[in-house]
This record gives sequence, C-alpha cells and structure tokens, in this order.
Amino acid sequence: MSSSKRRGISSGSSGGASSSNSNTTDLASLFECPVCFDYVLPPILQCQSGHLVCSSCKPKLTCCPTCRGPLGNIRNLAMEKVASTVMFPCKYSTTGCGVSLLHTEKAEHEEGCEFRPYSCPCPGASCKWQGSLEQVMPHLMMSHKSITTLQGEDIVFLATDINLPGAVDWVMMQSCFNHHFMLVLEKQEKFDGHTQFFAIVQLIGSRKQAESFAYRLELNGQRRRLTWEATPRSIHEGVASAIMNSDCMVFDTSIAQLFADNGNLGINVTISMV
Repeated sequence: MSSSKRRGISSGSSGGASSSNSNTTDLASLFECPVCFDYVLPPILQCQSGHLVCSSCKPKLTCCPTCRGPLGNIRNLAMEKVASTVMFPCKYSTTGCGVSLLHTEKAEHEEGCEFRPYSCPCPGASCKWQGSLEQVMPHLMMSHKSITTLQGEDIVFLATDINLPGAVDWVMMQSCFNHHFMLVLEKQEKFDGHTQFFAIVQLIGSRKQAESFAYRLELNGQRRRLTWEATPRSIHEGVASAIMNSDCMVFDTSIAQLFADNGNLGINVTISMV
C-alpha cells in the first residue's frame, strides 16, 4: 500500500402559470382526506352522505369522520374519474418539491423525490432517524460517534476481524472535496453457508451531487489486485439495492483471505471529481 495514504480503523413563472397552479391546487384540495390530510386517491370510498376518506384511513375508522354516519364500501366513481385528470402536488411540497403529477405517477415519484426526508445512512435497520440533508452529519456525529472519519481523497479503509462469524458491517467516513462519504463493507452469510463481502461508497448528499464524483476501491497484495470503480450512491438511494444487485465490489471469503493480513482487510479508497 502507498505510504502517502491515511490509515484508519473502521468501527419564477408567468401570471398565467400562477393562475393555472392555483386552480390545480384548489381542485386537488377537494380530495383532501379529513383524517390524515393527504389526498384521497382511487379507489375513492365515501360514506352514505358522500363524504370522502382515503383507503389507508378507512380500515381504522368505525364511522365517517365528517358526519359520524356509517362508512360502508361505496365507491365514488365520478370522483375517481375527476381524479384521473387532476395534477396532485408531491407530498414533499412543504420541503421544496414543486412537482405536480397525475395520481398514477405520484407514488413512484415520491419514493425517489429528492425532497423527501433522509434516513440514517448507517447499515442495518436499528436507527430509525430521519431528517434533512443538513442534519445528517450532526446526527452521525452525535449518535454514531464510533465511526472513524479520515480526511483526504486517497485513504485506506481497514476492516478488522473479517473472520467474525455471522453478518457484520464495517463503516468509516471519508471527508474530501468539501463533502462526506460513507464507506461500507458488509459481510453476508447465505443459506448455503457461502459467505460474500460487499464494499460500496455512498455520498452524504443528493443523487445530483453524487454524479459529480467517482470512487475506486482496490485490494492489493502479493502481486494481486482487485479493483472496482463506480459513481457513489446517494444516501437517498441507500446501499441495500446496490448490494442486492451486486452493483458494488463483491468478493467471497477465499478472495478476502488472499488480501487479508491476520484477519484484517485493507481497502484502498480513492474519491475523484468528474
């Protein structure tokens, strides 16, 4: 490994457009659920008096929240037809999203919307924190103090005790180019006893910001070299889907042993701007 590398141990619109937007908002407001205040989207159910309630809230109710009458299972086909022509604002409009969509496109957009809250990027499901992008690093520094942070675009990520049994995650932070990157090495044991390692870099930032960078992971040892190069994942995407699709550096135990030193595995990490 190069001696120059740092080593760490892991632990504005026109008046016409404005009027159009106002009309769209007014029409969409007719579909507001009185319980959760989200939009009532097809299939649209009503009480006997015609009051609407969304399909998510209905199973939790014993009577109409507006008139206290029985809910029943009455479909409002007329409102469903109107809903198919209405442009509904993204549910993250309050945090900056200006997109309006047909109800058939709404759920897919919101799942990947850049204005939705960021989840804690640490592997595993134990931390349920969510917040704005600006709050991610303060959260990590306060709640995940054991994560080592190294400065520089060229470092060594040292994962210790890779022979530990079961599923294990190694995490480290890398700070360069005025951004923070999270390095993740995940060990998974398959049902057939086969063990695989997955290494990936994600940016503490948006997808658009991630497109400005590239990363290289490299294992070196005894005249052998294994390299992976890719664009960092945004923490909005997370690493689970990348690992599931093997869109990261993947190697098994036998490969890991070729590059490990006394059960410790060093991965050279280089971040560059593109």
